Amino acid sequence: MPLGITPDQIELGKAIREWAADLEGRALARAAESEPDEKFASTWGAVTEMGLHAVALPDSVGGGDGSVLDQAIVLEACAHELVPGGLLPAVFASLLARTTPDLAARLTAGERAGLAYSKSPAWIADGRITGELSVAWDVPGADLVLLPAGSSWWCVPGSAVTFVSGSGLDLTRRLGTARVDAAVTEAIELVGVEASQVRRTLQAMAAAECAGIARWCLDTAVSYAKVREQFGAPIGSFQSIKHLCAQMLETTEAITAAAWDAANALDEDPIQAGFAAEVAAVTALDGAVSVAEDCIQILGGIGFTFEHDAHLFLRRAVALRALVPSGRAAAARVAELAKGGVRRQLRVDLEGRDASIRPGVRDTVASIAAAADQRVALVSTGYLTPHWAAPYGVDADAVTQLVIDQELAAAGVTRPDLTIGGWALPTIVEHGSDEQRERFVLPTLRGEIEWCQLFSEPGAGSDLAALRTKAERVDGGWRLTGQKVWTSHAGRAHFGICLARTDPEAPKHKGISYFLVDMASDGIDIRPLREMTGDALFNEVFLDGVFVPDDMVVGELGDGWRLTRTTLANERVAMGSARLDKSAEQAVALVSQDGDLEAVGRSVALATVCAQLGVRTTLRSLAGQGPGAESSVAKLLGVKSRQDSSELVVSLLGDALATGGPDVDSAVHEMLLTRCLSIAGGTTQILRNVAAERILGLPR
Repeated sequence: MPLGITPDQIELGKAIREWAADLEGRALARAAESEPDEKFASTWGAVTEMGLHAVALPDSVGGGDGSVLDQAIVLEACAHELVPGGLLPAVFASLLARTTPDLAARLTAGERAGLAYSKSPAWIADGRITGELSVAWDVPGADLVLLPAGSSWWCVPGSAVTFVSGSGLDLTRRLGTARVDAAVTEAIELVGVEASQVRRTLQAMAAAECAGIARWCLDTAVSYAKVREQFGAPIGSFQSIKHLCAQMLETTEAITAAAWDAANALDEDPIQAGFAAEVAAVTALDGAVSVAEDCIQILGGIGFTFEHDAHLFLRRAVALRALVPSGRAAAARVAELAKGGVRRQLRVDLEGRDASIRPGVRDTVASIAAAADQRVALVSTGYLTPHWAAPYGVDADAVTQLVIDQELAAAGVTRPDLTIGGWALPTIVEHGSDEQRERFVLPTLRGEIEWCQLFSEPGAGSDLAALRTKAERVDGGWRLTGQKVWTSHAGRAHFGICLARTDPEAPKHKGISYFLVDMASDGIDIRPLREMTGDALFNEVFLDGVFVPDDMVVGELGDGWRLTRTTLANERVAMGSARLDKSAEQAVALVSQDGDLEAVGRSVALATVCAQLGVRTTLRSLAGQGPGAESSVAKLLGVKSRQDSSELVVSLLGDALATGGPDVDSAVHEMLLTRCLSIAGGTTQILRNVAAERILGLPR
């Protein structure tokens, strides 16, 4: 998904991409390859005619009166088409000029801004600004140049800056060094602009460009993989290519989420804005380079040619990473902020749509909070599963679900976890008989019935349709025989949802039926499996002629495969937590100021991105859209986040591992436990196959 979420934002991005494509920017960049002082004047004229550099400036000075996110969407779209010239420095200048009306008016009138800076700012003495600046972006053709001098940032006339062409890495921009010699009377001081604001503004806008770069590279690689044939088949049907494309999708969605949040946060509290920008820098700058490299890898030899456009995107991504504060420094900054207690406070603006809902919800929640048995009250009001239809829920739409969550949290009411019951009940509600619903749904919600899942088998894990447990017809029901494995809570469950083959002659995905098994039945043998943690959460379950009556078959015979994939039409919408997971928090607590900052910062950044993906999914639901790629990617990245952060904690413990103790034992247990996350519920590799085929459309 692109940066934009609402229909208007999506349409804005689409319109700008179509406009930018007509500029044929890559062709212009190639034609100017040997021109170190190329101004890309025609492109700049088109940009100013559209006002794309001043989208976030107020209309009082001739700007577009849009948001920072609108401006970021424009940059993303233009980067997707690799518009050459000085758009990024111009946008950077316009965002900083919002507190300096005179400068803002000159920018909206069409004056072009370049950018120059150095570790040491220019000098201000004797009424002049002078000095050498080691980095200059798109100064050729600039009417104005932004640069640091003394303790402030200034805008000086372009005629006062001498540009020396340098690196030809990014063919769409002119990079070099500069010398400034300007009278202070000719310069404009940017009012109230601090170094930290400059840093986060540049990081946020560069991340937006990275989102566009990554999206083009992903789309290009996937399109090529669908049609390029090797060994008689499209290369996109090969698992290695599928996985590489799926990983590109993961990285691209992470970049997009981080860039989106950095743009949204830019006008928030400076600490929150800075944290979001550093997370974006950690995620997007490296990520865009990685996706561009993977694109070339999938393209193969054609991707290595100068004629193909892929290298132009790699060049821009590498240049951005080199010139924008990112990498180790940004990761260390994230760790330092987290060590100081900063966490990204992610919010969903309901835009007043909750006004008519909230009072009634608040009253209901107050009654739940005051009840002697809060779980019973949650069930009776429908607030335990509000997205379900009555009588089990309240048919809550996305807004109502969020309001209920917010009010429950404010009242200190915690919903109990239904565990496997949360998987069993939707199928019973959707496909079960009236008798089954009456017998199982409300008692399970009240906590009177616990469930286990009898799906996986020794020869049917991720390939669930390969199951061999058979169900033979007998008088009044069925007898089940087979072996199940990796069954959580089998020893304490009252009932199990079980798949068994009722028609052995049917095709692989047919002839499977869905049973509700009484775990106290004769013929059930439960054997605990001790895991690497030392615990025995999982079990083997042997079924030896277990009788299941006809009234415990859910739905139609042979329809079990479809039932396993059941989800309610009105899916649960929830606001992701802004808190880091347990291991990431522990890593922050353990990190010292003189080491390991980068590793901890990257861990915090990834955990934050996972939360950002969750918020984007929620906002898509509020906009009336179906689940996007974010939800699938969040599962994959969430597993990586938990596994990596738990391993990092054990590494940070160092010598303490030799002495042990409760904290050490807990950390080791968590590290070992998380290894199951990339296996349970479908391995990471299977999920990447699914993402590649269902989201990216690669062939089976």
